[in-house]
Amino acid sequence: MRTYHPLIVVTCLTLALSGCSGKVATHDEAVSSIKESPKAEEIIAEKWSAEQSGGLVDDLWVESFNDPRLVKLVEEAQQNNFGLKIQGAKLQQAEALARQAGAALKPTVGLSAGYSDRNVDNLDEIYGGGLRISWEADVWGRIGSGVAGAEETAEASRSDYEFARQSLAAATANGWFLAIGSKVLEDYAGEIVELTKETVRIVKVKEQVGQGSMKDVHLVQADLASAEEAARKSRSGQENAKRSLELLLGRYPAADLETAEKLVAVPPPIAAGIPSEILERRPDLIAAERRVAAAFYKQEEAELLHLPRFNFSIGLGLSNLTDAAGNLAAGLFAPLYTGGAIEAEVDKATAVQKEAIAFYGNTALEAFKEVETALSSEEHLLKRKEYLQTVVGENYKAYQLTKKQYEIGKIDILDVLTVQEKWVQAQIALTDVTTKRLINRVGLHLALGGSFE
Repeated sequence: MRTYHPLIVVTCLTLALSGCSGKVATHDEAVSSIKESPKAEEIIAEKWSAEQSGGLVDDLWVESFNDPRLVKLVEEAQQNNFGLKIQGAKLQQAEALARQAGAALKPTVGLSAGYSDRNVDNLDEIYGGGLRISWEADVWGRIGSGVAGAEETAEASRSDYEFARQSLAAATANGWFLAIGSKVLEDYAGEIVELTKETVRIVKVKEQVGQGSMKDVHLVQADLASAEEAARKSRSGQENAKRSLELLLGRYPAADLETAEKLVAVPPPIAAGIPSEILERRPDLIAAERRVAAAFYKQEEAELLHLPRFNFSIGLGLSNLTDAAGNLAAGLFAPLYTGGAIEAEVDKATAVQKEAIAFYGNTALEAFKEVETALSSEEHLLKRKEYLQTVVGENYKAYQLTKKQYEIGKIDILDVLTVQEKWVQAQIALTDVTTKRLINRVGLHLALGGSFE
């Protein structure tokens, strides 16, 4: 019967110590320092400063652009992007560390075996094996705090991964729009080259019949060279935009991705909700909050290093000498002097906690700024587009009139080239603003934390 006594004793001690284990704080208690502080009320507004429509923030924002190819490209990027795979591997590491930390709350079971051949001394062989169980009672909650901190860190990594997914979707959409915008500019530059070639032909004919001068010929030939240089620059820009997008898609950057011929229309205005909602919706803010909680648990764990530790072990064994044997060991370790190591660990954990709180506050302010900027830019870019449409239209009309005046000999070719340059630059600016409106809308969706799925 003596073999079973240690097991009974350990079981009783385990139940008794489990009953007096330290209580581990909840997540809300761990982050109360940021949610209940007066500073939190100062940085969170009741509504956005910029104009916005009411209602809930929309998900499925990728589909709102009504571009099936964009949806497929986002899906491809999610599957093949190497940066996202790196983030996914980091998440797996954090989850494994959390499981590793949780193992400290459970007993450790080990099996041993031995054999000794003593026939050279005319003695019998010795052989046997045993089972040993060891366990540290988490009386004060120190181990539980460490486990909770590791779990919060894993949750932060999970939110980091989600934000990486959303950021990749936004980057893919922006890359697609930039590639199309570059294609539009390249096509327009080609049209200007052909238009300028026709102007060169007309000027040369007028010079040959005595209605022009060689100065005019030189001017239009120089303008043609400038147009061809601009066309080459546009082609280079379009190739670079396609390579950047191909990199996001996990493809070889060969600049052979086929783009659309024109940009899609910007969808109608979207709902932005209220500022406080993004604290619970944006993955990067959720990750920052989780790291505040992890730092809190780490600080609690460091503080509890001052208190004693209780360790228990039980061994059960069989051998050809004793048939069966058992032993029970209980240990207590109470730190009395560590040379300031524990105090330094506490100070370090406290500093990390302060850093996490400050980082959360800064991340929140940056998030609010991103939303406010995107909402404000929505209006500014729309007005700029309206103005530039007028500029393009009026300059084109002026160019047509100026060209006719030159053909009948009322003005010099320099006047034609001046008006043409204004028209060309206005058209380029209009295309640029159109692209920026789409990119700004993508940025607004990302800033608000709306899901793309």
